[in-house]
Amino acid sequence: MSDQACSVCVGQVVPDFKLTTFLPTEGGFGEFDLGAARKAKQWTAVVFYPADFTFVCATEFAALAELYAEFKKNKCEVVTVSTDTQFTHLAWAREEKELAKAEFPMGADPTGKVTRLFGVYDEGSGLALRGSFLISPEGKLTNAEVNFYNVGRNMQELLRKLKANVYLAKNGEQACPANWKQAGDATLTPSAKLVGRVHDALKKK
Repeated sequence: MSDQACSVCVGQVVPDFKLTTFLPTEGGFGEFDLGAARKAKQWTAVVFYPADFTFVCATEFAALAELYAEFKKNKCEVVTVSTDTQFTHLAWAREEKELAKAEFPMGADPTGKVTRLFGVYDEGSGLALRGSFLISPEGKLTNAEVNFYNVGRNMQELLRKLKANVYLAKNGEQACPANWKQAGDATLTPSAKLVGRVHDALKKK
C-alpha cells in the first residue's frame, strides 16, 4: 500500500478517468467521466467502499443519500466506487432497503485501476478501503480521508469539507478554522498580525 498511497497526493491534479456506472434513478447504466466534470466546472466527491452486499457500506450509502441534495446544491457530483461490477451494483440496489434513497451514480472498477490511482486498493483482498476524496472544478485533489474496513465515515464531515472548499474558492485569502460549518461562520485571514493572536481574532467575531 505504501507505494500506492501517493499515486495522487492532495494538492495535485487528478488524471482524467472514466468509470462505468449503475444509475439508481434510471435503473440502467452510464458513465462517469472526470474530464467532463472538469469541463462542466463542477466539484467531484469520489467515495470508495469495500464491496456491495456488505454491512457498514449499506449504512454509509443511506447517510450519503440523505445529504446528496446538499452536495448537488454545492455543484458537486458524488460517485461511489468499489471493485464490483455495475451488474452487482444493480442487484444490491434492488435488494438492500438501506439504498432505497440512493440517487448518486455507483462506479464499477473491477480491474482496480481507479482504486489504485487513489491509493486505496488492498492488494491482499482485491477490495477498496473506505477512501473519500474531493476534487475541485480544476481537477485538483483538495481533500483525502481513508478508513479501514470496519469504521464507517461521517458523511456530514465530507459535506462540511466540500462547503469549506467552495467558500475558500471564492475567498482565497481566508482560512476555515476547526469546526467551521458554513458561510457566515468565523474565518481567519492569515497575516503577520495574526501570528500568536488567533484566540483574540476569533473572540472578536
